Amino acid sequence: MAQCNYQSMESRFYLNRRRFLAATGVIGAGMAVLGTPTLWAQDDAEERRPERPRTNIDSVKDIPRTRWSIPGAYPGKVVKVHNPKALVEDTFNADVISGMFTHGMEALTGKSLAESFELFIEPDDIVGIKVNPVGAGLISTRLELVDAVVDWLEKGGLPRKNIVIWDRFNSMLQEAGFTTERYPGIRIVGLQEMFMPERGEDAEKLFLNKKGEHKSIVNFNKDVYYWADVEAPTDAQYLNQHVANGKESYFGKLVTNELTKIINLPVFKNTGNGISVATKNLGYAAICNTGRLHRPLFFDVCTEVVAFPAIRDKVVLNVTDGLRGQYDGGPGPNSQFVYDYNTMYFATDPFASDMVCHNAIVEKRKQMKVDVNEHPRFTDYLRYGERLGLGIADVEKISLVEA
Repeated sequence: MAQCNYQSMESRFYLNRRRFLAATGVIGAGMAVLGTPTLWAQDDAEERRPERPRTNIDSVKDIPRTRWSIPGAYPGKVVKVHNPKALVEDTFNADVISGMFTHGMEALTGKSLAESFELFIEPDDIVGIKVNPVGAGLISTRLELVDAVVDWLEKGGLPRKNIVIWDRFNSMLQEAGFTTERYPGIRIVGLQEMFMPERGEDAEKLFLNKKGEHKSIVNFNKDVYYWADVEAPTDAQYLNQHVANGKESYFGKLVTNELTKIINLPVFKNTGNGISVATKNLGYAAICNTGRLHRPLFFDVCTEVVAFPAIRDKVVLNVTDGLRGQYDGGPGPNSQFVYDYNTMYFATDPFASDMVCHNAIVEKRKQMKVDVNEHPRFTDYLRYGERLGLGIADVEKISLVEA
């Protein structure tokens, strides 16, 4: 693909974080202590890995499932659809992408696209389309794929007012093109804002309310949280980015109180020797206060957060956007490692889908002469998901259909 001469949202995001530190004179305990997701995903030194902290995962293990709970109607089944005409010379073909969506859904369900609707959606559902806006225009969820999903929902009888496109950061959604102008009648919801002070401004006056809490805390449900015995940094930069800094990571009210179904549209990219695809697109977006979890629980968050009913019982479909892929330099966007992949993966089972995608990215990394660490710890969280009954991670039990 052609070299992209742009500044991605994630690049701007981290540059703005750096500007925030400079403006406030804070070195940033969150930055210094936690490092980056990539570092913890590629750390080879076993002795440096901290002891796994306690979490509240046991509190949700025995909560009864519903007919919609993952792994869904097709556990262990993953459909791969490839069409080299979807992306040609940096141009995405919306008609081809729509056709790929139709083909994938029919191969997954064995029914026509129209008939497949009632397998996943009921007439009064509030459906959240979970996108990944990081790396706007380069490796973010393609608008053309979202268009195809919205068209399917509308033709099935779901009104646009019952559709929400969402992610964690509102500014990232806007940058990636998920706007009300682009999607009239559909709600665009970011669970939180991060406030960027100008030099010399009092940052805390920007993001704290009268109670001394982050202004976005009203968007999170303090009764539903992922607890981990991990201390969070207390500096202003961390609180601004993560909303809370206790041992609780609260779920967004959108997820707990409003959405009844979730369609997950992750992108196809690496995180060090691991991946940042279906389960991470959910685990790190549905809650706040995640930075503290990177080192001790980086991959397990993707499993344990998804095990909560607010996610487990609502995610009915995962369509991985691999129209472009990124095989190195992730989870942030890096155009040096982005390539035209022209592929989508369809599954109700996010753990099976992630295992298939992990193996595909490993093979791509090898093809590109990247030094790959294939230690099982980079996929242990997927097998953990299988032990929790959330999906299938055993490759011998996964049915990969190339449609």
